[in-house]
Amino acid sequence: MAPPAAASARQSASGRERNFKDKDKPDSVRNSNIVAAKAVADAVRTSLGPRGMDKMIQSGNGDVTITNDGATILNQMSVIHPTAKMLVELSKAQDIEAGDGTTTVVVMAGALLDAAQNLLSKGIHPTTISESFQSAATEADKILEEMSSPVDFSNDALLNKMATTSLNSKVVSQHSWLLAPMAVTAVKKIINSDTDTNVNLKMIKIIKKMGDTVEESELIEGALIDQKTMGRGAPTRVEKAKIGLIQFQISPPKTDMENQVIITDYAQMDRALKEERQYLLEICKQIKAAGCNVLLIQKSILRDAVNELALHFLAKMKIMCIKDIEREDIEFYSRILGCRPVASLDHFNAEALGYADLVEEIPTGGDGKVIKVTGVQNPGHAVSILLRGSNKLVLEEADRSLHDALCVIRCLVKRKALLPGGGAPEMEIAVKLRNLAQTQHGAKQYCWRAFADALELVPYTLAENAGLSPIHTVTELRNNHANGNSSYGVNVRKGYVTDMVEEDVVQPLLVTASAIKQASECVRSILKIDDIVSFPNNFFMI
Repeated sequence: MAPPAAASARQSASGRERNFKDKDKPDSVRNSNIVAAKAVADAVRTSLGPRGMDKMIQSGNGDVTITNDGATILNQMSVIHPTAKMLVELSKAQDIEAGDGTTTVVVMAGALLDAAQNLLSKGIHPTTISESFQSAATEADKILEEMSSPVDFSNDALLNKMATTSLNSKVVSQHSWLLAPMAVTAVKKIINSDTDTNVNLKMIKIIKKMGDTVEESELIEGALIDQKTMGRGAPTRVEKAKIGLIQFQISPPKTDMENQVIITDYAQMDRALKEERQYLLEICKQIKAAGCNVLLIQKSILRDAVNELALHFLAKMKIMCIKDIEREDIEFYSRILGCRPVASLDHFNAEALGYADLVEEIPTGGDGKVIKVTGVQNPGHAVSILLRGSNKLVLEEADRSLHDALCVIRCLVKRKALLPGGGAPEMEIAVKLRNLAQTQHGAKQYCWRAFADALELVPYTLAENAGLSPIHTVTELRNNHANGNSSYGVNVRKGYVTDMVEEDVVQPLLVTASAIKQASECVRSILKIDDIVSFPNNFFMI
């Protein structure tokens, strides 16, 4: 039997060993997080730039999506690791803030994490790296501000160039001549460029209809309603329309779920039907008395929005009826048509009606039809776009591309400044940060230099995806920026480095500034994590 002193020595040795193992745990957790996040970044890296590849994503139910939009790819990817999910959220945050640059922000985050991993292997503390990256990102924002140039919002040609730059990397890039001016016109119609600092994109209604090609898409100064008229002999074309928008139902009231009405003879049945008929006729008469000849009815869940008998009465009164208007579209239609949503029949009067020169049902190929409202009184508050496409995949991608172009113009409203594209801003930051790193002390100097090197991955990837020699291209680009040519970038069409402003490749300042800020914040969050603790679903703290 071992003496007590030997047993206690063994116990203390095993305790030290456990402590030693625990000391290594934060490093392994951090490395695991960085590897998971870098795997997500590498998955979308090949989609960066105008020559980037597309991804085909198949969902569980068999739906196929073809896109190179970073936010869409990551949103539809099945990501399990919690840190990888942070990069998906990062892409969503960039999509909300800027609307474009969703692939760039993830590629930047991956490059910064790679740089952080190298710094950690040199023994630099994660907190030091995190704080250095934060100060480097702040300095990068100042550099971007210096190299940016102001935007004149009345210069449509320049705005079209920026929207075209955004569309160049999309599947529908060959239609950018149509979609770019459409996006610019749509945004300019719903804002006051002198006073507004944001754009409510919900006031641009995009209706997607399959058939024809993307070239048949059109911007309509009025409203499009993605419904058919209810027919039953009612008119499908109304001139000098007075439009009512109601949120109540034109159908007989129902009892509560628990209640029931028992009818025992024919007389009671006859009286119930007569009452129903009279009830609906009174509602239709009151609508007609207000002068309404086009009626929009909000979608109802609890009971029918309008029944067959009511449609018959409305058709007799020559009132065009359109039902199933979505609740979230009520604000759009009330604003563009100038009508007030009415929740009670008592308040339905001539003051609540909107006016339009013409309301008509137009075919969109096959069985598809939409209601087109033109000649509205106040068209400046909202616009509609009818988007066409030969198949579902093209139509969906055209919708995403147009959304990106609209977001680019919105960025200019938020922050009226532009930058050259083609990786020029990232290379300019990298060159200037390397020079500034010489003025820093200690480990911070290493961190700033690593931050600068990481940003060079954007022009490197642009060159790589375009089939150019990435090392030769990035070296040439770095040399140009060191000589003061801050607007030089990777020209993927010509295959070498040129002045991006002369090539009309420009982008909003907000897109790049937001991408660097969001990527550095995400990397800081990942570096601060030293353990992952998970509890089972049935775990309760007592």
